[in-house]
Amino acid sequence: MKKYTYTEKKDTRSGFGAGLVEAGKKNDQVVALCADLIGSLKMDAFIKEFPERFYQVGIAEANMMGIAAGLTIGGKIPFTGTFANFSTGRVYDQIRQSIAYSDKNVKICASHAGLTLGEDGATHQILEDIGMMKMLPGMVVINPCDYNQTKAATEAIAEYHGPVYLRFGRPAVPVFTDPDQKFEIGKAWMVNEGTDVSIFATGHLVWTAIEAGEKLAEEGINVEIINIHTIKPLDAEAVLKSVAKTGCVVSAEEHNRIGGLGDSIAQLLATNNPVPQEYVAVNDSFGESGTPDQLMKKYGLDTEDIIKAVKKVIKRK
Repeated sequence: MKKYTYTEKKDTRSGFGAGLVEAGKKNDQVVALCADLIGSLKMDAFIKEFPERFYQVGIAEANMMGIAAGLTIGGKIPFTGTFANFSTGRVYDQIRQSIAYSDKNVKICASHAGLTLGEDGATHQILEDIGMMKMLPGMVVINPCDYNQTKAATEAIAEYHGPVYLRFGRPAVPVFTDPDQKFEIGKAWMVNEGTDVSIFATGHLVWTAIEAGEKLAEEGINVEIINIHTIKPLDAEAVLKSVAKTGCVVSAEEHNRIGGLGDSIAQLLATNNPVPQEYVAVNDSFGESGTPDQLMKKYGLDTEDIIKAVKKVIKRK
């Protein structure tokens, strides 16, 4: 098992904030909109650097999406910012009709995704957003794993033409990827090569998969871990190549097991190379209030859950 270490923990939303500033420096058409959550979305640095390119919309998320769509007509590249729940569930009609349907160049940037929003509870957590967004024709869906990858992804989507959903989170998590990485949309990252099982992880669950892989290696189980940071378009080549070698799959995500990464993997395998698969995901329920660690454990998303899933799926080969 390849050894990964870290010296600090940082929230992925701060990676977005840093990436947004860099994107703004590279292209003066980049603008930002926020729905009264500047601090939570870490947009302060962008506002300080480019005050004339920022729009405070207030608690009017649907209006924010409409304004963003309109800004693209004049050549702007708008980045919208609010919680993932309000970036998708609250404004799905506006995204579908005004952005996706007409292929507008809007970057929908969503913080506080999944259970790790924590104490704010089920009304602010969202576990359906990946499914909602990946079903929209032409929508790119990205869920990076740490601060550095989120920063790189934010810069990359500014250069991509078309609608994008960028998902990130609130808690501080290990920073373990290259600070100078080149982010390639739709290109999976091989974290660790193995032969016994393929673990396809996304977002916060990538580090959890690494922890599980280290423990499994001590038991003689050789896992292949692949970071699927881009859920749509899915890197089908990487998935199929891995599965052809290992013969079984575990998908790991901070999302409902219905409609997320696991379902994208299953659909690909069903039509190409059906193999046993286990899901590490929330089992079709809403969340609740609690600390991120408490919630990840209760809803079956911690290191031990990945280990159990790996052992179970290997027995099914």
